[in-house]
Amino acid sequence: MDRPEPQASGMAGDPAPEGVLLLHGLARRAASLARMEHALRAGGFATLNLDYPSRKAGLGELAGIIGPPAAAFAARTRTLHVVTHSMGGLLARAWLNGGRPANLGRVVMLGPPNGGSEVADRLHALRAYRRIFGPAGAQLTTRPDESLRGLLGPVDYPLGIIAGDRTLYPLESWLMLPGPDDGRVTVARTRVAGMADHITLHTSHGLMMRNPAVIGETLRFLRTGGFSPPDRGDTRRA
Repeated sequence: MDRPEPQASGMAGDPAPEGVLLLHGLARRAASLARMEHALRAGGFATLNLDYPSRKAGLGELAGIIGPPAAAFAARTRTLHVVTHSMGGLLARAWLNGGRPANLGRVVMLGPPNGGSEVADRLHALRAYRRIFGPAGAQLTTRPDESLRGLLGPVDYPLGIIAGDRTLYPLESWLMLPGPDDGRVTVARTRVAGMADHITLHTSHGLMMRNPAVIGETLRFLRTGGFSPPDRGDTRRA
């Protein structure tokens, strides 16, 4: 099985910087978070943007795959933060539940299916869906089994969640997703018990990690532990 390819940046000249581990979403690559990574480095953070074989294994196995490079990176940082997109949020939860680093800082999730997705409910039994999205894709339904709940564990760390309410798939949203959604996950299902803050921005699931407002709010949460107040700009609390 493919192993993640570490792409660590920003370590030179500072033996113990604040670091950010980036985890992309299902069927994507580390390059999808390149713009976010560039902004984080410009903001003074060291980064590790991991590629991992999201389509080839379930969340438990994937957590084992990313664990060694993530732990090694954490050991070289003063504080380890985590920024994720989509299913990367569930992968982060699985990894943190199984072996959290002592220097864990804050976590930001972009469009995470914490409560699953009705799209997966409708499509996960189809052969084409399983071929494209693999074992982890089948774990994204709104009815997780006990083993998955145990794998993800409770959220007992500073977590900020950014949801989107713009869809590029209006027919799918109308047919499958009840309420405001980003085309893949409803705003309501991004939420999880224990989160510290939640904000909804007018952006879509596949583009939110490149959205300037999303990037700005991510940096704000990493630095302060909170998002912008609800009356600022175009941000809206869910």
